[in-house]
Amino acid sequence: MATEMCASRLLAPYYGSSTVVWANIIGLILASLALGYWLGGRLADRRPSPTLLATIVLAAAAWVAVIPFVAKPFLDLSIKGIDTLSTGAVVGSFAASLALFSPPVVLLGMVTPFAIRLASTGVEDAGRVAGRVFALSTAGSLIGTFMPAIVTIPLIGTQRTLIGAALIIAASALPLLAGRRLTAGLVVIAVLAGLLAVPPGVVKAQEGLLHEEESAYQFIQVVQRGDERRLYLNEGYAIHSVWRADEVLTGGEWDMFLAAPPLLDRPAARAATLGNAAGTTARSFGVYYPETSIDGVELDPAVTEVGRRWFGLDDNPRLTVHTADARPYLAATRARYDLIMIDAYRQPYVPFYLATREFFRLCRQRLAPGGIVALNVSTVPGDDRLAESIAGTLRAEFPQVVTWQALTFNQFVVGLTAPLSQAEFSARLASAPRDLMPLTQLFARDLREASVAKRPWTDDRAPVEWITDRMIASYAIQGAATSEHLLPTAPD
Repeated sequence: MATEMCASRLLAPYYGSSTVVWANIIGLILASLALGYWLGGRLADRRPSPTLLATIVLAAAAWVAVIPFVAKPFLDLSIKGIDTLSTGAVVGSFAASLALFSPPVVLLGMVTPFAIRLASTGVEDAGRVAGRVFALSTAGSLIGTFMPAIVTIPLIGTQRTLIGAALIIAASALPLLAGRRLTAGLVVIAVLAGLLAVPPGVVKAQEGLLHEEESAYQFIQVVQRGDERRLYLNEGYAIHSVWRADEVLTGGEWDMFLAAPPLLDRPAARAATLGNAAGTTARSFGVYYPETSIDGVELDPAVTEVGRRWFGLDDNPRLTVHTADARPYLAATRARYDLIMIDAYRQPYVPFYLATREFFRLCRQRLAPGGIVALNVSTVPGDDRLAESIAGTLRAEFPQVVTWQALTFNQFVVGLTAPLSQAEFSARLASAPRDLMPLTQLFARDLREASVAKRPWTDDRAPVEWITDRMIASYAIQGAATSEHLLPTAPD
């Protein structure tokens, strides 16, 4: 169980932590245990040797200890393989789990039937022995589930948690050994203990690296590229926040949200940013809409601290940061917002509970009369199924929804509680600050009305992973990506 918990931590930066990935992890662990039970039972009947059982246990311990050292290069290679083979997280996480975690779990699965065989003296005590072994096994599973999640992973990290689990596994083999074999077992334990001194592996340092750390939620890097500072999370491909010393416009998806306030019939007095990250959007609001108070909601407090240190998070004095998950925060607050901005979508997946009718209904309840909700949704060239589904679901709860394909990989989706005509859209967007006029003019020109989805997503059914995997696979088949900017990085 400790190995399974750590498997999710190792895979999440590459494939996310969606239900698809968890299904692969759990399914493979169970399949590996089943195979181990079968092999262990057959081997125990043929060679019921305590020394053989100890050898199996020590081999499993050694494999578990090696996992964190081979995971990073292996998973990097698997990501490249996904691009080449045009597959999604299903195949990638399945293959990675199989190669990294199945062998030691098969070996560990062999222990139970072996232990029952060795401890049983006859048919008369087989039930008692089996019951005791399975009770101990379940107790160990409880410890292996909660101890890594609550104590060791936050305290000492994933790598040392796996090595610590390997040490416990290896130590359990010692009572089965004697003489030279016991000495060999102690040597194995000493080697594993020495691995605790090896610094945890990290994401490959990028040129211009200013800061890196592993938080309770993810791996964080701050990288300087010329005059631009970038925030990378986990796999280091997507940029989650940017900062320039003398400019708040980015030319990226963060600028889209600056086109939303003019759609109101009044200045935005209060706004919420769900997915504040290092505060790029809030910082730009401090320049172009300084009258707006912003509640920035960010799940990871380490990202907030990085924002304060490296990204000018405190440049906007009207920003208040809340450490919370987006939907629970919105459910708990009694505030009413003129604008709710949603940018909490972790690549490549949208958290399903932020894309359902129930969530959008909650958003509408937290909006002041005439308020709007704005979302950044990922797309790929020629495929906007994800954005279309989210916009269609939003339209089931809002009287008007418009979309704008602002960038190749980003669609701006806006839900309005007070519908506007095309002329009203153009007129309000024309009142934007002068530096933002190129942005709002494009928005007014290219916006499209969204209709209600035939089957809006709900908390019970939101096939985010399925659609996203198909979208990624289709795009990979089509060929290489392109890049573009919303606005010049500095105003004229």
